[in-house]
Amino acid sequence: MIPNGFLIFEDETFLDSTVAKMNALRKSGQFCDVRLQVCGHELMAHRAVLACCSPYLFEVFNSDIEPHGVSHVTFEDLDPEAVEVLLNYAYTAQLKADKELVKEVYSAAKRFKMERVKQICGDYLLTKMDSQSAISFRNFASCMGDGRVLAKVDAYIQEHLLEVSEQEDFLKLPRLKLEVMLEDNLALPSNGKLYSKVLSWVQRSLSENGDHLDRLMEEVQTLYYSADHKLLDGSLMEGQTEVFAGEEDHLQFVQKNPPRESRAETQRQLSCSSSDSQSPNTPRQPRCFREWKYIASEKTTSCTYLCLAVLDGVLSVIFLHGRSSPQTSPSATPCLLKSLSFEGQPEEEEERPLSPMHYARSGLGTAALHGRLVAAGGYNREECLRTVECYDPKEDRWTFIAPMRTPRARFQMAVLMGQLYVMGGSNGHSDELSCGETYDPHADEWAQVPELRTNRCNAGVCALNNKLFVVGGSDPCGQKGLKNCDAFDPVSKTWNNCAPLNIRRHQAAVCELEGFMYVIGGAESWNCLNTVERYNPENNTWTLIAPMNVARRGAGVAVYAGKLFVVGGFDGSHALRCVEVYDPARNEWRMLGSMTSPRSNAGVAVLGDVICAVGGFDGNDFLNTVEVYDPEADEWSSLAEALCPSA
Repeated sequence: MIPNGFLIFEDETFLDSTVAKMNALRKSGQFCDVRLQVCGHELMAHRAVLACCSPYLFEVFNSDIEPHGVSHVTFEDLDPEAVEVLLNYAYTAQLKADKELVKEVYSAAKRFKMERVKQICGDYLLTKMDSQSAISFRNFASCMGDGRVLAKVDAYIQEHLLEVSEQEDFLKLPRLKLEVMLEDNLALPSNGKLYSKVLSWVQRSLSENGDHLDRLMEEVQTLYYSADHKLLDGSLMEGQTEVFAGEEDHLQFVQKNPPRESRAETQRQLSCSSSDSQSPNTPRQPRCFREWKYIASEKTTSCTYLCLAVLDGVLSVIFLHGRSSPQTSPSATPCLLKSLSFEGQPEEEEERPLSPMHYARSGLGTAALHGRLVAAGGYNREECLRTVECYDPKEDRWTFIAPMRTPRARFQMAVLMGQLYVMGGSNGHSDELSCGETYDPHADEWAQVPELRTNRCNAGVCALNNKLFVVGGSDPCGQKGLKNCDAFDPVSKTWNNCAPLNIRRHQAAVCELEGFMYVIGGAESWNCLNTVERYNPENNTWTLIAPMNVARRGAGVAVYAGKLFVVGGFDGSHALRCVEVYDPARNEWRMLGSMTSPRSNAGVAVLGDVICAVGGFDGNDFLNTVEVYDPEADEWSSLAEALCPSA
């Protein structure tokens, strides 16, 4: 074609033939201007081609003092065959490697900063991972510093910990044995909380007391779990002169001589001496800890826990045994049970509670997807979370799926076109986020979506007419609600403004019912609302409908049998147990049976014929528990038989 007098011709065969010829020239050494010395092997190539594919080699060539001569680059720690695979890829865009060579290709791609190749190799290795290779592969991913792959390996270990624990690699890991003394009528917390406390204790032991990790693992360490939910060194019990009952009947201990004081002081003196030996103007450097991470845990007996964690960069096994009497002591490392079934429980224990989440979560995102309950993010007293848990009602079991890309809390989740969407919230460091993510359940991956036009926390999220709506939320200062309403089109990946709310709202409950979107309660500033607005997408208008009986913010909402069920929340002074239902045909609200526990900022979703409430804050504690509502019986229950009768 010759538009406007210009000759335009596209040769579809040119690129393939040129690439093939260039690779042939490379292999024959013709016109090559770079020599790669890899462990005694010499590989020839063309500088321009490698510079286009490898940011690392681009930097090397760019700093070459003789850019027009032959460059020599030496690598003593890479596999020559792996580098040859990368050279072929650079010339042909085809990656071909034997399965035994993939790890070496990954390592070489990391050195060359070829991120796409590194990702492909990592994904391939993940498909080959099993319980036998999980530990060695995690060590490899850790050495490579690949957080994305590490997250997927850890998620696999979380789901298959018992199988992994039977493998030879697991049995060779260093072990920390802990014995925890409990006050009467005091129970250990859920696994997530428990091991975050354990990691904190180990960190304090290394930094404050001058201990070494190897020394801690030499013998059983005795700890004490106090009434105020702190994990303390068992040596704090030594040397006490009296025990007396303090406020709220909690035991308080009077300590005469704090143990380890001399050792800690010696450590501080050694640190100061080391610091003094440096230049007087050199500031003292604090100790730099490497990776600290809780990976997975299982309760193996009624009072014994098994955990896999990274302690100061060392992948380690933690055995924890709880006991109430100081006279008894474990004589050996606790044995693992082959199964987590309840067959070993006493026969009289017929009723058991629904399995709790691994982590306590408030302000979490919750949704039902493919018959399972997904709970993402949220916060507890310590941090905002990235982790995502999935509950299978048939097995009454929580497992981890891929974590979100960003820690977040005070957000909501919606299902749109078979995928999960989360938007905004808080990451614990800044008040609001503008970023969002979508989860593909088939790939088990989170991907970014275009950001909101304004940072937003405590906003409502809802799927309506194949679009994602984000409604209300907190202003940048977090002092008052917003009227904003935005719609996201997942096909065009664009945001558009909708008509604003009639009333400013944050922490409102939002849902879709029969083609309308409902925004329920929330708070205008600090005053809780009982007002409700309904959005009609046909004419882009909001209408006030009948108000709730109870003003509330941070409530959960679910749609069941054509009605809206609003659960819990906060009324300005108390976390709520009360529940009410809205009938759109009558435009009226009525009260229902109350939950077994108060819950504000909990997650609510429908599974089968019941409504589930998970997590939240009861006014004193962050919760990891689950309870379900039977609409036919108008009753809430926290027992497993209410959701999975055959369990």
